[in-house]
Amino acid sequence: MKQILIVEDEQLIAELERDYLEVSGYKVDIAMDGEQGLKLALRGVYDLILLDVMLPLLNGFEVCKQIREHHQIPILMVTAKKEDIDVIRGLGLGADDYITKPFKPGELVARVKAHLARYERLIGTKEQKDEIRIQGLFIDNASRRVFVHEQEINLTTKEFELLIFLATNPNRVFSKDHIFERIWGFDAMGDAQTVTVHIRKLREKMEIDPSNSQYIETVWGAGYRFRV
Repeated sequence: MKQILIVEDEQLIAELERDYLEVSGYKVDIAMDGEQGLKLALRGVYDLILLDVMLPLLNGFEVCKQIREHHQIPILMVTAKKEDIDVIRGLGLGADDYITKPFKPGELVARVKAHLARYERLIGTKEQKDEIRIQGLFIDNASRRVFVHEQEINLTTKEFELLIFLATNPNRVFSKDHIFERIWGFDAMGDAQTVTVHIRKLREKMEIDPSNSQYIETVWGAGYRFRV
């Protein structure tokens, strides 16, 4: 049985989310503040985390950031704000998707199912090469570890998936919309700006000079290309 952690300080919302997820066959725990949520998340027993942005003691962005330093499981952020900056910050820190309050419980369950299925396909896929070596870059797909010039870098789930997609299709140009649909899926909320944020994060982690990328090239007016 899949285990889900809900980090939400509004009790009625947390209990509603829990009830719908339990009816759908998931085991659910609830944390009412950011510090408790982080403590539970770091135990490593959960398959997905449903994380509110506005939390007491420790906000959702900081919780997401710290979880990503240890675990790559899907994180679905919940926000009452519709401003793009909140969404971009959340996705840039490693969140896989977001949902805006108020939402339909059925939509929430569908999102959870989709991200769990996507994550299982990602970690269980046999279609990709076990190892990729390109210009000082080494990707161990089996262990999900990435090294640049023998130095390991820590990537989020979506950063790793994005890197794998580009690196296994070298010298091909993909539009932002194509990348978004391929990595996040048609049902995910967000837009091409999400791709821009993740490309920037990848460059910051992989490149000596992110403004002069050795690996991921911007093709102006067209999209991105993994250069070999």
